[in-house]
Amino acid sequence: MPEGDSVWQAAQLLHTALAGHTLARADLRVPRFATADLTGRTVLDVTPRGKHLLARIEGGLTLHSHLGMDGAWKVYAPAERWRGGPAHQIRAILGTAEHTAVGYRLSVLELIRTEDEAQAVGHLGPDLLGPDWDAEEALRRLLAAPDRPLGEALLDQRNLAGIGNIYKSELCFFARATPWLPIGELPAPERLVAAAKRLLEANRDRLGRRTTLRERAPTPLLYVYGRAGRPCLRCGATIRHADQGDGSRLRPTYWCPRCQSGPTP
Repeated sequence: MPEGDSVWQAAQLLHTALAGHTLARADLRVPRFATADLTGRTVLDVTPRGKHLLARIEGGLTLHSHLGMDGAWKVYAPAERWRGGPAHQIRAILGTAEHTAVGYRLSVLELIRTEDEAQAVGHLGPDLLGPDWDAEEALRRLLAAPDRPLGEALLDQRNLAGIGNIYKSELCFFARATPWLPIGELPAPERLVAAAKRLLEANRDRLGRRTTLRERAPTPLLYVYGRAGRPCLRCGATIRHADQGDGSRLRPTYWCPRCQSGPTP
């Protein structure tokens, strides 16, 4: 599941493969931009912004993409077989003489002017892995709605950018609070912000995401996410699962009923 750390990795992969090289092929498979011709232009850089990717291209253009729940960018050598999914899932192809980047199942793909990037990502809060990170501003935004459930506040990219559903559940476990606890009732919320920063930084260079960083191996990679019905690694209680959110955006949520205090469904 793409979150801030995996999007950061995707940006590094694309930047290494494309930046400084001229596009020999550019195929955007969305109706609005299907006729756009980017061939002959140089890719300047690829930058992550929260869970968004910004590929800046010569001529003042930016290819903005978002991986959504299961999107991915893959990079292939000229003779390498593409393995990211069936052809009908491909949304973008960017090819140079050395590499071809293929975007699969992208939930957002648009070509915008670089000077208008703020219209696409300007609403985001401080980026946990970005140069704009500001812990005090992230905390201020989180606490601006003190009655909001902790899990929903963490997922809101307008508060701080980069947390997805996995980190939401894991961070609530670290805070010893259920995801339904009003964030204004959380003791020392600044520690939660600091933990979010630490976790994403610790995982941005890993191939497999892990939050059980201090536990002795072998051990599960995550404390609660995806472990419903299994024993808590700390206390042995059975991990529980429920959906959280409004009717249109319910997210699977996991917690330990003994380690985490607060309301539950």
